[in-house]
Amino acid sequence: MSKATSTRIKVGIGGWTYEPWRDNFYPKGLAHAKELNYASRQVSAIEINGTYYSTFKPETFRKWRDDTPDDFMFSMKASRFTTNRKVLATAGESIQRFIDSGVAELGDKLGPIVWQFMPTKQFDAEDFEAFLELLPKKEGSRVLRHVMDVRHESFITPAYKALAKKHKVSTVFTDADKFPSFEEPEGDVAYARLMMADASLATGYAPKALDTWAVRAQGWTTTPKVRDVFVYFINGAKERAPAAAGALLQRLGWAPPAADAAMAAAADKPKPAAKKAPPKKKAP
Repeated sequence: MSKATSTRIKVGIGGWTYEPWRDNFYPKGLAHAKELNYASRQVSAIEINGTYYSTFKPETFRKWRDDTPDDFMFSMKASRFTTNRKVLATAGESIQRFIDSGVAELGDKLGPIVWQFMPTKQFDAEDFEAFLELLPKKEGSRVLRHVMDVRHESFITPAYKALAKKHKVSTVFTDADKFPSFEEPEGDVAYARLMMADASLATGYAPKALDTWAVRAQGWTTTPKVRDVFVYFINGAKERAPAAAGALLQRLGWAPPAADAAMAAAADKPKPAAKKAPPKKKAP
């Protein structure tokens, strides 16, 4: 795989605060405040889930930006108040409030914004197009990339695909049986949420399955056009997600910056007390 192809693929997990990852994925004794620093050096992307439930301040986004490596990227879920409504055309104020919260402070580390809809939300062409027209193309000088996470079977229709293409938004691809999904991800960004991890497998997915996902992810970078690819191990046996992401990244030729990770872990170890100098002998 070429260097250009490998850099177009980001693989990661959902969030970084999860109790079962402590003393498992995270080194024993790692301070909670250091978990993002560590996780961002073991995977190449993280999908922020907290923004779906809460509003964060610009300084928080800046802190996340500064705590992660230069080539790292964040995806983030938009606020649930923008999508969990009967009439999507009324979401304008909520959408703007979310964008204005400071998401652009992530700078070059800002990846796609995911607009997740309830599984009960059915496709209404007129209302959904009104929603898509509300999504800003830019925040300041920064181009925004939007991904629709639609979860009702009524969206699996040419009419929805036509709207997504017209408004240049992507659609989440998932392997989960409980949510409908197009056979392949479409749009300017390929965005996969893999949700079928098996707790009995150390890496969540069997080696052959991970081999297959590596090949598919590489194909998505050029089909139907050159584009960035995001793959998240996001649900199912969540305790296996970091291992699954790491195994897929390894297949794609990515290696974690081990020195940085070691430094992150070492930063939390108590420093030995400085030895006191022996008292000077008094002159006779």
